[in-house]
Amino acid sequence: MIPRYQRVLYWTLVAAIILTAVELAVSRHRDRQHILAMRDRSPIPAPTDIPNENVSIALPNDADGGINLDQISLALPAEPSLRARVLLDRLLTDLSLPASTHPVPPGPAVTDVFFLALPIINPAAPATDEATVESTPAGVQLAVVNLTKAFADAHPSGIESEDLTLRAIIATIHANFPEIAQVRFLVDGQPRDTLAGHADLTHPYAVADPIHVVENSSIP
Repeated sequence: MIPRYQRVLYWTLVAAIILTAVELAVSRHRDRQHILAMRDRSPIPAPTDIPNENVSIALPNDADGGINLDQISLALPAEPSLRARVLLDRLLTDLSLPASTHPVPPGPAVTDVFFLALPIINPAAPATDEATVESTPAGVQLAVVNLTKAFADAHPSGIESEDLTLRAIIATIHANFPEIAQVRFLVDGQPRDTLAGHADLTHPYAVADPIHVVENSSIP
């Protein structure tokens, strides 16, 4: 028969082991919560912001049909087509504001901008006129602006309103990308006859001296 003192010692040791295990579990949980709290108070720093640079956007005015070329400060990515997308987003966002001099529908307007070298040669088409190829300066490009269907469908209908929107987009591209010689418009990736019933979208627009603009500055 096991003596009483040995049974007491045994159960005392068992109790001590259980209490130690519980204390370790509680301590581990407390330390984990402390680490999580410190991480929440010190979040991972955001990537360094892209520095702003001076760029131009062409703001149209319905009152006189003119366009003001405003100099603004804007952060832009390095890739040219992405830069063009950001510029056009800024232009069309500004035009959708209540104080706009040329109101356009709010919301996403441009999904993509592509730059293609000119001349574009279709291998399946008849042989390209060599004179045309030789007369095209090296380095000139076509900009393809892909508008959203929602923007095109909601745009105010009318030749003057539609034409002024297209001219503002073209002028903004022309001011920031001198290598662009033509601009072509698509809607949801597909050709479309008009923007909102009037302005022709079936052909590329030349950007060489497309409009007369007045230069302003919005840079502080």
